[in-house]
Amino acid sequence: MPAMMKAAVFVEPGRIELADKPIPDVAPNEALIRITTTTICGTDVHILKGEYPVERGLTVGHEPVGVIEKLGIAVSGYREGQRVIAGAICPNFNTYAAMDGVPSQDGTYLIARGLCGCHGYKATAGWRFGNLIDGTQAEYVLVPDAQANLAPIPDGLTDEQVLMCPDIMSTGFAGAENANIRIGDIVAVFAQGPIGLCATAGARLKGATTIIAVDGNDARLEVARKLGADVVLNFRNCDVVDEIMSLTGGRGVDSAIEALGTQQTFEQGMRVLKPGGTLSSLGVYSSDLTIPLSAFAAGLGDHKINTALCPGGKERMRRLMNVLESGRLDLSLLVTHERKLEDIVEAYDLFSNQRDGVLKVAIKLS
Repeated sequence: MPAMMKAAVFVEPGRIELADKPIPDVAPNEALIRITTTTICGTDVHILKGEYPVERGLTVGHEPVGVIEKLGIAVSGYREGQRVIAGAICPNFNTYAAMDGVPSQDGTYLIARGLCGCHGYKATAGWRFGNLIDGTQAEYVLVPDAQANLAPIPDGLTDEQVLMCPDIMSTGFAGAENANIRIGDIVAVFAQGPIGLCATAGARLKGATTIIAVDGNDARLEVARKLGADVVLNFRNCDVVDEIMSLTGGRGVDSAIEALGTQQTFEQGMRVLKPGGTLSSLGVYSSDLTIPLSAFAAGLGDHKINTALCPGGKERMRRLMNVLESGRLDLSLLVTHERKLEDIVEAYDLFSNQRDGVLKVAIKLS
């Protein structure tokens, strides 16, 4: 009988449960990681609700922090027992997309065997954990193309400090990187969930000198201040478009970052842009978007709309951990709750219903 492990699996819409699964064997180019800490992402909640289709029985989760348990024979430069992370996006860097400079888009379209209602296809890009292969909310996870995707954790960093690197930090920073921010710019960041907070921090590191954070939760807006926001606006208390246009003297912001994935935040981001400004879109959308004619200046406003999927690979992870190791940013304050793997169902309820001031839940396995 194969050795078994505990794993959180997608059962059906509305049900993710803990189950027993075999510990996977390791192929030559793979690595088996014993998970020490992982977390729940907003995308996992989309899976839970049935808004993003995955196969039943799939282990969910895509943010691994752990220790190398076993290395494939083709993987060199690492050792068993070494602390590592791997990005939520696991490109192999041999695809057309990777060689064309967009490794996050490794394998962008896959026939979904009728799992989604979009003519047999779904966008996957390089997102494999908890999407195309078993994910990280388990005692062990198999890392594909491990030579390209394992990143050693510096000795001075804790699991909680690096927990945001595989997805949340990488995604938020990609939003800032794609926003064409220049030193001295004014940037508005719509939604201050974990990704929006990382986008706020990224905008500051990119050189923006006025960062306007928008959310409906005052506690999250206070965290945004700690991460670099200069102005915070609660959309429950004001018309944020009017307020931002007033703050900028009618000029509009140089860049807007949309970090929620709704028509309202996307449209607000468009309406506060200056002519020639950039809207950087990070949200995962679950319905069609409409671009408002006036905000888009009928297509004559020289606007740019950029989308982003968090870059993966060991070099991206190394750079993110460099930022943390330098002391320029501490994202451990985003980890507001801690649960054991056996409490994963309750952790999903806590996170998906945004109870008790939750930002991120650290799922601890050791």
